[in-house]
Amino acid sequence: MSSVPAPPLRFEVIPEDLSAYRRGNIGIDYVHRFDSGKAGPHVLINALTHGNEVCGARAATHLLDQQVRPRIGTLTVCFANVAAHDTFNREQPFASRLLVHNLNRIWTRDLLEGAEQSPELQRARELRPVLEAADHVLDLHSTQNDVQPFWIYSQFERNCAAALAIASPSLHLMLPQGMGLGAGTPLIQWGHHGSPQGRGVALIAECGQHFLQATTDRAIRITRAFLAGFGLIEPDADTPPPPPQRRLVLERSHIVKTPEYRLVGPLLGFEVFQEGELIATDGDEEIRAPFDDCTVVMPIRNGVVGREGLYLARTV
Repeated sequence: MSSVPAPPLRFEVIPEDLSAYRRGNIGIDYVHRFDSGKAGPHVLINALTHGNEVCGARAATHLLDQQVRPRIGTLTVCFANVAAHDTFNREQPFASRLLVHNLNRIWTRDLLEGAEQSPELQRARELRPVLEAADHVLDLHSTQNDVQPFWIYSQFERNCAAALAIASPSLHLMLPQGMGLGAGTPLIQWGHHGSPQGRGVALIAECGQHFLQATTDRAIRITRAFLAGFGLIEPDADTPPPPPQRRLVLERSHIVKTPEYRLVGPLLGFEVFQEGELIATDGDEEIRAPFDDCTVVMPIRNGVVGREGLYLARTV
């Protein structure tokens, strides 16, 4: 079984110099906060959790360049992993995802309060109070393959209600209580956002393939809809009617164990397998569908040992 060749990439949008946004206004680089002076929620728009996921950066610069200010409550705009973003190389476009640690897998007290050091751990420690201050969080992401956009969130009613109300993306991947994203704990599960009794919403929006203009356009629309949903801005006039919603629940993550990890075919994501069908191999291990109508989410073409190779989900 050979490695699946990558479809040719289209570089319609690539990382650009963000140094003009470095000086924030709360004493943390690349963090900008705007208080309306009126009662209302504190909403955090978080971009660049992964350095090559440029749509979030463009959505954040849209808010800043257009001087979007909250009608009520407080708006915080954050560029998270600019250090990784600044290493972008068109010849290796996925390498700038991170420097040492995946910034979206290290949100535990053991790691943030431990002795280990890395650029991502240092940045997470800086951003910890930013996350803790926010009532609601939108974490903007994009995908390696050109698949339909989707939400990811912990399976709490407050998250589900918010994602359904915003309505687009119309596809939802829910993380059961206590389940992270395979190799660690994501940003949206830090602090009160990771608790069933938490006070606020925390959603990931996967907006499309990293470097497509449509992905950036979608990230901006989702961001504005998220802010409008909590009353910080007026809804855009051209908001389309909500499409039918589809919800998946994550059942299993596969962490790559060997350099011989291979997919069975040119999987991009959201392919459906029946129980027992072969999805991938990892050395001598066969990864087969554990149930009927098993949906494969975010399969990685060239897996890295110790990182997620794919996710398996069930329709609800």
